[in-house]
Amino acid sequence: MILGVTVLVFIVTRLVGDPVKVMLPLEATAEQRAEFEKQLGLDRPIYIQFIDFMDGLSRLDFGDSLWQRRPAMRIVFEKLPLTLELALLGIGLAFFLSIPLGIIAALRPGGASDRSTVFLSLIGLSVPQFWLGLLLIVVFAVQLGWLPTSGVDTPAHLIMPTITMALPALARLVMIIRSSMIDELNQQYVRTCFAKGLSFYRVVGVHALRNAALPVVTLCGWELIRAVAGYSVVVETVFAWPGLGLTAIQAIERDDLILLQAIVFTVAILVVLINILMDVVYKVIDPRLKLA
Repeated sequence: MILGVTVLVFIVTRLVGDPVKVMLPLEATAEQRAEFEKQLGLDRPIYIQFIDFMDGLSRLDFGDSLWQRRPAMRIVFEKLPLTLELALLGIGLAFFLSIPLGIIAALRPGGASDRSTVFLSLIGLSVPQFWLGLLLIVVFAVQLGWLPTSGVDTPAHLIMPTITMALPALARLVMIIRSSMIDELNQQYVRTCFAKGLSFYRVVGVHALRNAALPVVTLCGWELIRAVAGYSVVVETVFAWPGLGLTAIQAIERDDLILLQAIVFTVAILVVLINILMDVVYKVIDPRLKLA
């Protein structure tokens, strides 16, 4: 998958992007354009460029960013911790809030708490993240003056981006926990546990929740992937968070093919690692499962 994504990005960036047009002034002559293309290596046949690209890929060397004139992977390694921090905090917040909310909704299906949870979850799924981020900025930064609108200097800078990152994941996780817990609480083993005199918290919080955890882990891993590879672009752009998402947008605007390739390659590796981690967590939760 990593190889396929990287090759696809190489092809697309060569077909769509034109860094020479972006980086040279409008009055540049044809000779200047040709000389600049030669400096970038874009005058060579596409297969030669691809061979050089794969050679650099084997050494994690994509070359220097056309925009920042620094090694592309060094820029990626500088921005990656900020994106991971925001994604892990956002999805972690969604995960820990969704468990009690989903369980409370599942205890009495159709009740007031269940209907309220479903209604709020639908709202959370319907609200666009960029609109939510702007709304938080207007209320808590502009009108109340409680929080900063951008930056990474203090923990206060994390509050609004984390909430914006967490909301859609929270809505989906609550719904899947609710559905899974309703199914588990109707199983015969739950009735048997109650008949044996086990406490309510042990039956629901240990036995039923453990058996309902597999789909939750699947969705949680998928939400983390979406946060790193998708949500981060929106959230980081709204709050000027200097992570990979904002850097990717800036690289696209400047036709920085080299930096964009390095970012996509890194994100593809993260997606694969998260999927492997999910398989390991499956094994921990249910030892009966076998890892391929």
